[in-house]
Amino acid sequence: MHIAEGFLPPAHAIAWGVASAPFVVHGVRSLTREVREHPESTLLLGASGAFTFVLSALKLPSVTGSCSHPTGTGLGAILFRPPIMAVLGTITLLFQALLLAHGGLTTLGANVFSMAIVGPWAGYGVYRLLRRWDVPLMVTVFAGAFVADLSTYCVTSVQLALAFPDPGSGFLGALGKFGSIFAVTQIPLAVSEGLLTVIVMRLLVQSSKGELTRLGVLLTRSGERRQEAVAR
Repeated sequence: MHIAEGFLPPAHAIAWGVASAPFVVHGVRSLTREVREHPESTLLLGASGAFTFVLSALKLPSVTGSCSHPTGTGLGAILFRPPIMAVLGTITLLFQALLLAHGGLTTLGANVFSMAIVGPWAGYGVYRLLRRWDVPLMVTVFAGAFVADLSTYCVTSVQLALAFPDPGSGFLGALGKFGSIFAVTQIPLAVSEGLLTVIVMRLLVQSSKGELTRLGVLLTRSGERRQEAVAR
C-alpha cells in the first residue's frame, strides 16, 4: 500500500523524507556512473523502471477490505543493485503520486523508504545470500522478489503503527493490526510477483545474456570458481 496524501502527521512525513534522502542521493550518483560508463544499459534500466511502475500501479482489493499491490522492485535490485533501485523507485512513486493519485507528495519520503529502499535492500540481501550458497539462479530471483515485496509492507505497517499507536496497547498493538492487514494479506501477491519476476528473468537470460553477465547475474566459469572458493 502507498500511504495516501496527507495521511501521516507532518513530523512523521518530514522524518521519513529526511531518512530517505541520503539513499536517493547515493543512488543518483550510482545511476549517473552506470549510465556514463555503460550507456548500453539504459534500455535495461528503463525496462526495470517500467516493470516497477506497472506492477506497483496495480491496486488489488484484499480480503480485509483494504488494497494491496506488487512492488516490482526486486528485479531492478537484482540487476543494478539497491542504490540505483532507490532512484528508479522514487521516480516511480513521484509519477504515481502526480498522475495516478496513488500515494502522495507529503508521504513520498515514507513510501520511498519502504518500497524503494528497504524492499530492494532486503530482497537483494536474500538474493546474494542464496547465490553464495550456490542456490539455482531462478530460485534466488524468486526469493529476492518475494522478500522485496513483503518487506515493503512490513515497513509500511511499522510506519503506520508509529504514526497511529493503539490507544490501549500502543505501538505493538497497532503494529499487529496494521501488520495483519498489510503484511499477511500480501503474501499471495508476493508469491505472484516472485513467479512473474522469474519469468521476466528467463526472458532476459535468452535476450540479454551478455548484459546479465556484465552485471554479475550470470556467472562466467571464472566467476563460478570464485564463488565456490568464497563458499568454502
